Amino acid sequence: MKKLTLALSAFVLLTAFTATTGVWKSDKPHSQLGFTVTHLGISDVSGTFNDFDVEVSSSKPDFSDAAFTLTAQVASIDTRVEARDNHLKSADFFDAAKFPTLQFKSTGLTKTGKDTYKVKGDLTMHGVTKPVTMDLKYRGTVENPMSKKATAGFTVSGVIKRSDFALGNGFPAPMISDEVRIKADGEFAQ
Repeated sequence: MKKLTLALSAFVLLTAFTATTGVWKSDKPHSQLGFTVTHLGISDVSGTFNDFDVEVSSSKPDFSDAAFTLTAQVASIDTRVEARDNHLKSADFFDAAKFPTLQFKSTGLTKTGKDTYKVKGDLTMHGVTKPVTMDLKYRGTVENPMSKKATAGFTVSGVIKRSDFALGNGFPAPMISDEVRIKADGEFAQ
């Protein structure tokens, strides 16, 4: 009887471990990729990329070895003003016709506290690839009551400079801030 109990316990632990490792894909209705710039030095303007995919790969249930890849469609940019969105898609900024996607691929993860990390990676926008570092918070894993699947949550935030990617070079920082604040929230399921 002890052997059966031990075998069942080992099976349950192994099953729990494998259920929380592997490749996780973003749950699009519960994920967002946003940015904010300062306009004229006095107000913030925010927007989102509405069409994006993120994958998280991890072999550990606490995601301490996670690797992230993101691809966003530039044409999905949305600032709630159609004329501004069209301008951002033009050659003055993203040049969506020539560079239709922006991409991020992580290159390293460093623990900074309980469930917090610095995630380093290569960001490609407007044909330029630069290393960036973002703050990452692992918000936990729960069973989604609707899908019955394990669902993990993450928040990513940080600041990049648009000048590093030759975005909007004709618009000086007093008009549109060079610093772009990034905030992304996501739910991921296997």
